[in-house]
Amino acid sequence: MSDKKKIAKGIVVQGSILAIAGILCRVIGIARRVPLTNIIGDIGNGYYAAAYEFYSIILILSSYSLPAAVSKLIAQRQSRGQYKKMQKVFQGALLFAIISGGFFSLIVFIFADFFSTTIMGEAMSTMAMRVLAPTIFVVALMAVFRGYFQGLGIMHFTAFSQLLEQIILVIVSLSAAKLLFGVGTKYGNLMMNENYASALGAAGATIGCGVGALAGLLLMIYFYMHNKNAIERRVIADTSKNRDTFLDVLILILRTAIPMILCSVMYNICGVVDQSVFNHHMIKIGEEDIKSFYWGVYSGKYKLMITLPIALANAMCSAIIPSLTASIENKDYVSARSKMATVIRVTMIISIPAAFGLAILGKPIISLLFKGEIDLAAIMLLYGSISVVFFSLSTLGNGILQGLNKLKTPVLNSLIAFVLHFLALLLMLKVFKWGIHSVVIANLLFAVFVSALNHFAIYRTIAYKQEIKQTFLIPLISSVIMGVFTFLSYFLLSKVVDYRIALFVAMGIAIVIYFTSLVLLKGVNEYDLSLIPFGSKIYAVLHKLGIYKDIDD
Repeated sequence: MSDKKKIAKGIVVQGSILAIAGILCRVIGIARRVPLTNIIGDIGNGYYAAAYEFYSIILILSSYSLPAAVSKLIAQRQSRGQYKKMQKVFQGALLFAIISGGFFSLIVFIFADFFSTTIMGEAMSTMAMRVLAPTIFVVALMAVFRGYFQGLGIMHFTAFSQLLEQIILVIVSLSAAKLLFGVGTKYGNLMMNENYASALGAAGATIGCGVGALAGLLLMIYFYMHNKNAIERRVIADTSKNRDTFLDVLILILRTAIPMILCSVMYNICGVVDQSVFNHHMIKIGEEDIKSFYWGVYSGKYKLMITLPIALANAMCSAIIPSLTASIENKDYVSARSKMATVIRVTMIISIPAAFGLAILGKPIISLLFKGEIDLAAIMLLYGSISVVFFSLSTLGNGILQGLNKLKTPVLNSLIAFVLHFLALLLMLKVFKWGIHSVVIANLLFAVFVSALNHFAIYRTIAYKQEIKQTFLIPLISSVIMGVFTFLSYFLLSKVVDYRIALFVAMGIAIVIYFTSLVLLKGVNEYDLSLIPFGSKIYAVLHKLGIYKDIDD
């Protein structure tokens, strides 16, 4: 295998570790949100979403970008053999996490009522927000450990930590939500507040976030202590001088993290701004009673479904930053372009058919998973699922630009996209009066704008042009073919058998048709197939059949 293929394969393998973990975590997350929605209802989901959206912004400010920032700095120093400086970065990042995580935890706990009522327009989410406050501190510490090992190229530690966190989260949050919803029902009857049970149930759901994060942190500490001797040996063997003070390291972390933080804020603040604008708009037009219901359907059903395939892009982004940084540090631009091409193509091969599948089978999938309102969520998926493709592209674009040391560019691009998205949201809400659908479309437009701006920025930086045919065109044609067969199979089968049976059969047909089309159209090559189990044997068979006449690049 050529060096080019080895480099690209290494990125895909490392990305695949995080991708598998990310997808499993998303599946577990859906497994949690389904019974959670059925426990606390769409209104309770609205309360939960208000608290969680704001919590997400605070998490970004305190620690969310720390894994990417720390992994970038660790990868730089490891590529130079500067292990003393590497450890100083790790220690400085821990100090930063303690300060920022502790500060923001206190702020959220003290001012939870103000944030919930004044900013989010959802007073009943106060309890859930206050319960989430301590989690900010725990996640900040965990983020540093994850970034440290990702910078060393050890992705499976993060993967194991994520899985443990999610498993504990599910168990605790569902148990606490059910228990507190029952308690809230009794107190709600006494207080003559029918929504108190939903609010207390939402608060119970957030308990699991803290307990799960603590479990993930403890596992990362165990991994670090288990490898401490090997780490110390490398530090002792490093003869380079390290004159950096903790203040120097903190400034370096801030200089690296702040652009990433601002970029992430632009992404996630959309949710806070969208919900705030939507809630206040609904109050203004006299529909306050149903605003929580609408947002519960949007966040608890539609948004949950589209985030699953985007997990791949997030994983690939985490994998490419340290590796791409190392290539740029060594001025190996050929390797850098190869890595970019690989992660974008692999992500598109998965995200494009995922968008088609969600659009076509959205209603039966939601019917299978959720109670309550189905039709509204299915309509959202029908026209909003394409955002899977653009959010995947925009996420990868941010990661690539950060790896190219263009830290400010994704921030500026996201800011421009945010302003355009905000203006579009106001227009659709106030002029066109499209209600909750305005939020779906505005969210999609944000991803489209960021993707386009990032693409031009990458081209200007490294003169990189993405290959079109195998990356976009063939997956799109294969998805269209898949979509036709999937729609017809489900439509016909659902007339004679239960919709659940028809759904699973249609999904199986979709997978077979898509990958068959992809192979016949040569959307994958020998290298792509080598990444999957028995892929080389599959390629040998296809080669004998004449589908692949020559060895691909």
